[in-house]
Amino acid sequence: MFDIAIDEPKRIQLLMGNEAIARGALEGGVAVATAYPGNPSSEIIGTLAEVSKKLNLYVEWSVNEKVALEVAAASSFSGMRAISAMKQQGLNVALDFLANLNLPGTKGGLLLIVCDDPGGISSTNEQDSRHVAKTLDLPLLEPATPQEAKDITKWAFELSEEISNVCIIRSVTRISHARGNVLLGQINRRSNNPHFDITRKPYTSIIEGPPRFHQALHQNLIKIRKIYEKSPFNFYKGPEKPELLIVTCGSGWLYSLEAIKILSLEDSVGILKLATTWPLPDELIKKYISKSERVLVVEEVDPFLEGNLKELAYEFRLDRHSNFYGKASGHIPNFGEINPDIVINAISSLLGLKYSSRDSEYRQKALDVIKRYVPPRAVQFCAGCPHRPIFWAIKDALKLDGREGVVTGDIGCYGSGVGPTGYYQLKTMHSMGSGTGVALGLGKLGQFGFKQPVLATCGDSTFFHAAIPALIDAIHTRSNFILILFDNAGTAMTGFQPHPGINKNAAGDEVRAIDIRRFCEGLGIGVELVDSYDIKALTRKLLKMLQDENGPKVLLCQRECALIRARREKPLYKVYVLSDRCVGETCGCDRFCVRVFKCPGIIWDRDSKKAKIDEAICSGCGVCVEICPHSAIVREENR
Repeated sequence: MFDIAIDEPKRIQLLMGNEAIARGALEGGVAVATAYPGNPSSEIIGTLAEVSKKLNLYVEWSVNEKVALEVAAASSFSGMRAISAMKQQGLNVALDFLANLNLPGTKGGLLLIVCDDPGGISSTNEQDSRHVAKTLDLPLLEPATPQEAKDITKWAFELSEEISNVCIIRSVTRISHARGNVLLGQINRRSNNPHFDITRKPYTSIIEGPPRFHQALHQNLIKIRKIYEKSPFNFYKGPEKPELLIVTCGSGWLYSLEAIKILSLEDSVGILKLATTWPLPDELIKKYISKSERVLVVEEVDPFLEGNLKELAYEFRLDRHSNFYGKASGHIPNFGEINPDIVINAISSLLGLKYSSRDSEYRQKALDVIKRYVPPRAVQFCAGCPHRPIFWAIKDALKLDGREGVVTGDIGCYGSGVGPTGYYQLKTMHSMGSGTGVALGLGKLGQFGFKQPVLATCGDSTFFHAAIPALIDAIHTRSNFILILFDNAGTAMTGFQPHPGINKNAAGDEVRAIDIRRFCEGLGIGVELVDSYDIKALTRKLLKMLQDENGPKVLLCQRECALIRARREKPLYKVYVLSDRCVGETCGCDRFCVRVFKCPGIIWDRDSKKAKIDEAICSGCGVCVEICPHSAIVREENR
């Protein structure tokens, strides 16, 4: 594996976009790096954590994104360079601090890396974070390739210090997780001598008033525009007088370039590629927009660039000469990811061309083959995941209780409980920790006649990140609900990063872990502890807790993530099916173990019409033994 800390300038290395951002931070002289893990941003801090000791960096997986940005800002106040990375939803958590930080500004270079997730591939939304830069009058940069991701990150430290404020770099999934050749530069080994100057004005807008600082921000935008006019990351490619001008940024650059090459329109269609998307470099844009009567804007998620270009065109009367196309005109979708085909179709429509990536007959044949041979796959818990038996127990306990209990949750591995892998138990899923807050609200509706039991599901990392305030509120107000904590000893969904409940930090050092049970008990709330693999105990304790309607309760379900455990030890059990006992399709609910329990370690043998254990997938948890009504599944301890 490539060493991101290797100091060999001019070496070309294949890097993921997030690795390139991490490398750019090293070349820019970063000293402190913080984040809360969230795809597609996680690899940035993960990459830096691997070399933190070698390069004397401080790298932290923070309890949440707000704290991460605060820690990074403290480094900036002391004159050191820092980055804080997060996904689009994490920006919402950090926004409270960011919307104050921008006013008094910073000292050492401070970069906020936000990785958006168009299409919501690993998110509950597809938010466009660029609007925050415009709202808070902060500079925005959008790399289009891994090479630019490195170079822009390095350069942004200089920009941040020149304007004494935060710089926002926006990536998207297909930049963060794509790979490309990157020409390395020299690592900047800055001599960090942090010092907080107590003689300067405080870092707050209270003394002179927020309006005074807001005015300064607007004045700063003029300075940034002038810098952006000369940016090497903005450039034009195409004919002198294009029949159609494409203005694009980020991932849209390579999609547009590919579309033009496929259509062989290099001599008639031009591309103005922008990396400095707020504030816009006015003079550069005026120069090229005035050259074409038709302008197609290609970007991912919202029409952010498109709307700002139209404002600029109106201000400079360029709209009299150019017609704008993009999301508003329907040529580019205003939701989801984009791709070369979308750009090809947009260009073809505007220029009256006929193009098809494949003929309809071939397309139909391909769809028929996929339908016949590729089985449908739903989102699934891993084999041996401790979340599956918890949801099984929730399902059984609520059925036995019979009062139509409501289960709330939020994003995380356990968020898959909204679908078949969690037996459709989750009924709400929004932001991290929101399941606890929503349950708190439902638990206070008893005075209006609400009688349904309420259960909130929450992961261990999410508990520390965002659920604690709602739990404190629930204790204080005596809200009636059960908080079920899925403690699997890591931030599993995003790559097993440590959290405050783990005795390791980002660099792998031993640290003090916060005991969730003792923490809750310290708040004065009762905690029931249970093994997540013990379905009978889970069901029994849940039924007992459902009968107690005196305020909030905590059921702490503990079992290490099967993927984490598998890295260091062999499976707990050898699990297999006794074929003479398996009744196959006549079992209770028609292949009960495969169709209902749904662990991917259990497969269906079409020839024998019996269930089997896939030894390559089975993690040896042995939970399936408890659910087979005919005791056809057995387990033996691995010795």
